[in-house]
Amino acid sequence: MVAFGKKLKERQIQEWQGYYINYKLMKKRVRQYAQQIEHGTLDRRHVLKDFSRTLDNQIEKIVLFLLEQQGHLASRIEKLGEQHDAIQQEPQISKRSELREAYRAVGQDLLKLLFFVEINAVGLRKILKKFDKRFGYRFTDYYVKTRANHPYSQLQQVFKHVGLGAVVGALSRNLHDLQDSQEGSYLSIYDQPTLPLQDPVIDSIRAAVDRLTHSTNFLNFLGQHALIMQEELSAPADEPADDQRYHFMSLLLNLANTFLYMVNTYIIVPTADDYSTSLGAAPTVCGIVIGAMAVAQVFSSVYFSAWSNKSYFRPLVFSSIVLFLGNALYALAYDLHSIWILLIGRLCCGFGSARAVNRRYISDCVPLKIRLQASAGFVSASALGMACGPALAGLLQTNFKIFNLTFNQDTLPGWVMAVAWLMYLIWLWISFKEPNREIEENHIPQQSNSECSRPYKLHIKNDALEEGLKQPLLISSEDKVDEDADQDYDSEEAPEESRLPANSIGSAYRLLTPSVKVQLLIYFMLKYVMEILLSESSVITSYYFNWTTSTVAIFLACLGLTVLPVNIIVGNYISNMFEDRQILLASEIMVLVGILFSFHIIFPYSEPQYICSGLLVFVAAEVLEGINLSLLSRVMSSRLSRGTYNGGLLSTEAGTIARVIADATITLAGYMGVSRLLNITLLPSLFICIASIIATCYTFNSLY
Repeated sequence: MVAFGKKLKERQIQEWQGYYINYKLMKKRVRQYAQQIEHGTLDRRHVLKDFSRTLDNQIEKIVLFLLEQQGHLASRIEKLGEQHDAIQQEPQISKRSELREAYRAVGQDLLKLLFFVEINAVGLRKILKKFDKRFGYRFTDYYVKTRANHPYSQLQQVFKHVGLGAVVGALSRNLHDLQDSQEGSYLSIYDQPTLPLQDPVIDSIRAAVDRLTHSTNFLNFLGQHALIMQEELSAPADEPADDQRYHFMSLLLNLANTFLYMVNTYIIVPTADDYSTSLGAAPTVCGIVIGAMAVAQVFSSVYFSAWSNKSYFRPLVFSSIVLFLGNALYALAYDLHSIWILLIGRLCCGFGSARAVNRRYISDCVPLKIRLQASAGFVSASALGMACGPALAGLLQTNFKIFNLTFNQDTLPGWVMAVAWLMYLIWLWISFKEPNREIEENHIPQQSNSECSRPYKLHIKNDALEEGLKQPLLISSEDKVDEDADQDYDSEEAPEESRLPANSIGSAYRLLTPSVKVQLLIYFMLKYVMEILLSESSVITSYYFNWTTSTVAIFLACLGLTVLPVNIIVGNYISNMFEDRQILLASEIMVLVGILFSFHIIFPYSEPQYICSGLLVFVAAEVLEGINLSLLSRVMSSRLSRGTYNGGLLSTEAGTIARVIADATITLAGYMGVSRLLNITLLPSLFICIASIIATCYTFNSLY
């Protein structure tokens, strides 16, 4: 891993070097503060004021240069506009072509300016994080709160590049006009419908603007659910070896594995209570039946993640065989009349969870230029499987016997999935191509040994500013050992082990900052709430409304089908209208409202109340998941973007543990009676949701 300070310097435009954030100076200041405080020659308040003033000066230098360059670009576009007007009166193809090239030259300079802003934004976030981590309190919270929303904020110029949008717009409009008049059209970029502007310079500018503002579209927002992080200061050209490792059919097999596994997870939900009852157990044992798969997945995620360091093909083969056996046992439990065979079958299915392999294949082997589409495909396959599982269960309403084997609504999900995994195994054996490990090993110096992307994501350590003023400013030597283990060694002389991936769950946990912990708590909460809603749906609706298995299946399938439309709306519109942290907090509040609306207190419990509250909780949780993972990918330590114990694994473990606890809650609450099941299971959801909202408010300003 290249040291961040060195990488920052390498990416700077030489003639603009004096106008970048002086990252080396800022780091030197932080070290000086530490030494002066240690010797008692400087107090804490002076440190805060002096560092704030230094940071203000650095930002002002950047912003004034940015405004000066914007003026130059605007002046050039204005002069080209005069030539444009002259050409429109006397059309000449040669002059039109020259004018387009002149506009493109302006576009190239605009790209340089956007990249200038991006490098400074990354450096600014990095130094704020370094200060917080060295002194152990929330300077970032204070600085962002006092500067970000001030009417004269210069911080907004760096992070939101205020004013550059007008330059981008003028350039786009003029290039579009030249394209349209050449094709005989007189539509502008403001007319609907309009011809797309086909110009690589403008495409690059839009991509740069989207990176700076974290603007999204449907594909981008959906891809964020996969938590496959990408480098902030990278270019597609940095990744030449990936094309040699990429194989489309192998990617398709990974996506098919993702889809089938999600179908396997949810196909039993509508009938799990009925199956438990037929084997002599209580209906609420469905919580353990459904949750057994998640229990095993807690362990399988780790060994599959480690296994994928050596191979992708072998773990996928093992996964398919185990899932085939697990589903066969699940189906045979009915005729063997054994709840234990049923549970063993579901545990086997959980041990076959290869989602870690599916995610790692996309991250390791798919070229950067199509990785976003592959990530979106991963999430779409999951969403489709989630909808198809219950829908398929609703169609399997039959009852017959062949050779003393019973085929009914309880056993058919097992038999159908066993056949599906057997067919998948044959397809896998014939079509999968193991990537060349020699290429990957040769590519390690440029990138990590397990991830094709190696982001320099910035994270902020948060403790209250006021507490920092009261407590010792310097962290203890004991704490410093843990801090030094983090990825924040930016100097060239940093020890190599300080930049290696985490090698255990414990070391990965020590890399988590308060804001990352809060976001993992949010992920835990939303998965817990969704699992309670889905897993107890058949029991609750049967008790209150006498719903049949088919009705429950339709309800669950409809919930699953909302995933993609919701992501279209949020990805294309909502996430571009509001800040991610604002959407995050609003979504949590909507989940809380849905939970409160779900309680059965005085009035008779009605179907509209259950359906509306369930839909609100599910949709809000879906929005929350995408936004939360988007923020998580930005603040996660770069050491957690690669290796076995990566950020994707941590988020998967948090979600899986939430599902295990939720399913156990349903079974335990069942001992209090089905009539109390709804309220008892909603209470933990309520408390966890409130806790996550409080924690979000506490770290709100660090999510900038």
